[in-house]
Amino acid sequence: MTTEPDASAQRVFWIVDNGSSHAGKTSVQRLQTAWPNLILVHLPVHASWLNQIEIYFSILQRKALIPRHFHNLDELAARITAFQAAWQQRARPIDWRYTRRDLNDLLDRLNERHHLPAAA
Repeated sequence: MTTEPDASAQRVFWIVDNGSSHAGKTSVQRLQTAWPNLILVHLPVHASWLNQIEIYFSILQRKALIPRHFHNLDELAARITAFQAAWQQRARPIDWRYTRRDLNDLLDRLNERHHLPAAA
């Protein structure tokens, strides 16, 4: 956030999970006080399908970006593009276990707790 292009950007979006280091009003206020152009976007708590992108970025970082240093953005882009091409050759579909019914059951339990009507 202190280097370009983030330092001069009008807005910088950080997509984060609900970990204790960046959840809660105090944490959000602390981060946004330090970096006024920062906008935190929290993933839904029960969105395991969204958390898959965190897994992918972790693999990208470990397999292609660390401990490397890049001389320019073109070199970095080429490394990421090459990794993505190799990843797509090996990737397999995920067998999701969390169904729409599971989500509706969870929403119904939350609604009961907060005295709201059941999910449709």
